[in-house]
Amino acid sequence: MADSTGWGALVNSGDFRLLVTWSGERTKNWPDVPTLKELGYNFIINSPYGIAGPKGIDPKVVKVLHDAFAKAVNEPVYLEALKKFDQDPFYLNTADYEKHAAQQIEENKKLVEELGLKTN
Repeated sequence: MADSTGWGALVNSGDFRLLVTWSGERTKNWPDVPTLKELGYNFIINSPYGIAGPKGIDPKVVKVLHDAFAKAVNEPVYLEALKKFDQDPFYLNTADYEKHAAQQIEENKKLVEELGLKTN
């Protein structure tokens, strides 16, 4: 299961044993638990939050939304909520988010093909 909000308390109580994490670095909450990459699996799975709009959206509107979102992700109340759910901030600006999304699409296409899951 990927979402620690459902199992984090069970790990902390000793009822569950956490075997691995998916991020690029070990977590603050469980620093003794290795990452997939440390174990030889070339997977780093982070989920940035983003806002999407219709194709061709006015760049001025994109900038307004971007600036508001960038401000919001640095608000102390938001950062505290992330801590509560065992998440680290993962902010990408507009250009970097577009690049990240395109990279994820290509990597997942390749993975689907490698696993023989592609259908026509």
